[in-house]
Amino acid sequence: MTPKVILLFSGKRKCGKDFLTDHLKTRLGDECEIIKISQPIKSHWAKEKCLNLAELLSDGEYKEKYRLDMIKWSDEMREQDYGCFCRAACQNATDKPVWIVSDIRRQTDIKWFKENYGNLIKTIRLTADEETRKERGFKFKSGVDDVVSECGLDDYSEWDLIIDNGKNRKTLDNQLSSVMELINSL
Repeated sequence: MTPKVILLFSGKRKCGKDFLTDHLKTRLGDECEIIKISQPIKSHWAKEKCLNLAELLSDGEYKEKYRLDMIKWSDEMREQDYGCFCRAACQNATDKPVWIVSDIRRQTDIKWFKENYGNLIKTIRLTADEETRKERGFKFKSGVDDVVSECGLDDYSEWDLIIDNGKNRKTLDNQLSSVMELINSL
């Protein structure tokens, strides 16, 4: 069954995507599911290289050791089929009214969702100043932070909602309320 709304979240590393989407899931409870496009990438990588999938899915140093290689491999796969990971991530999604896709990174990700789900899509961009991101552990890494997986949506301008999650951020409750308003606008 198709959900009522699919929220596509995007933002740079350490801007707070997982933090916000985890709290949104708590607020929505059984009405939603978090879908990660990176899940099929990391699952494949874990099997291929005999790595710990739980660690790859976390936000720690373990994942950072393999990030560059995962990016290169996933880019090669996307050259053959730009929707391969979006499709794989959605294949096992449960029958919930709200899908939260917490890691949109490319314009082709948005394109795939719009082609397959049309007007059910709402796009949300999280921003945070570099100082705040550094306080959260961000360290610029060449080949990671200057490639399409981090910069592919920098020029995208058709966001349904932009949330400043940096030093000038509103309270978490206000941020979640703005997302709830977007959901309820359908």
